[in-house]
Amino acid sequence: MEEKKPESTNKNVKKANLLEHNSIKHILDESVSDIVKSCGYKEDVRLSNMKLILGTVIIVVALVAQFYNKKFPENRDFLIGCIASYVVLNGVLQLILYTKEKNAILFTYPPEGSFTSTGLVVSSKLPRFSDEYTLTIDSADPKSISAGKSVQLTKSVTQWFTKDGVLVEGLFWKDVEALIKDYAKEGEPKKKK
Repeated sequence: MEEKKPESTNKNVKKANLLEHNSIKHILDESVSDIVKSCGYKEDVRLSNMKLILGTVIIVVALVAQFYNKKFPENRDFLIGCIASYVVLNGVLQLILYTKEKNAILFTYPPEGSFTSTGLVVSSKLPRFSDEYTLTIDSADPKSISAGKSVQLTKSVTQWFTKDGVLVEGLFWKDVEALIKDYAKEGEPKKKK
């Protein structure tokens, strides 16, 4: 008779390689997205969809140029037009990434039933060779009258990980929720005295 091994009680443990910068940032960013969504914010995927569509058009232009050039090598004008289109579309994509996305990990709609008409832009930084993780929450539309002031949290990642690389989700959850509450408090209309 075969013995069954006891199953782990915590199947969803988030573990990072503490020697790998990207592993740590990925785990934290993924957790931030989960926490923000659990606070009633729905993800706004319009920018992601626009990038996917633009990327698909860029690939199609590159494929057309490649195969057209093989079939009709004498027609250089069409090839030059395809190359120019490819360069321009790539430039547009890079401009979107630089101006809109920056370090953003999540764009949201405003929570349902909220007085605000703008969602959030959640961004993070974990500089190379540093243990300081910075999480920033901004308004998705900073020019809106209901936009809150930007709030930021900077802490050492050693505060949230065990020596084995396991994320202590309770501590991290508490810090991120407090930051979301700070943002909501900054955006509330001030009471008149």
